[in-house]
Amino acid sequence: MLPNSTLLDSIAAKTRLGTDVLAPAADALADCERAVLVCATGMLASDDVDRMREAVRADLDCHDVAGAALRLLMREGGAEPRLLGAQLDACVIACERSNELCRTHAGRHEHCRLCTQATTRAIDACHTVRRALHP
Repeated sequence: MLPNSTLLDSIAAKTRLGTDVLAPAADALADCERAVLVCATGMLASDDVDRMREAVRADLDCHDVAGAALRLLMREGGAEPRLLGAQLDACVIACERSNELCRTHAGRHEHCRLCTQATTRAIDACHTVRRALHP
């Protein structure tokens, strides 16, 4: 897999945000997207899946929202700043919900612990990009 920094550095168009802001955020969102999907899959395979149903939904929502944020971020040079900002805000909401629910299972399920770490990083990354959009 090509590093996001390499891909972003290859873009000919000027971007409002530099690779130093975009690449770590893209990495965090990509990690989050994968972690929440694996976590949801792990919860579905669990013996106590009924108790985890809400967390599974939150992880799947987070997967979709983080993926959309990642795609907008990777084309930041042409993305409408208000749209990117709104998607980053939605990503924070989805990540916070996933994080909140998985944190309660993190002591018993490694996938939930990893999910919590990934969503925390994604939340931080979204905030960093939001601040850079509106200095």
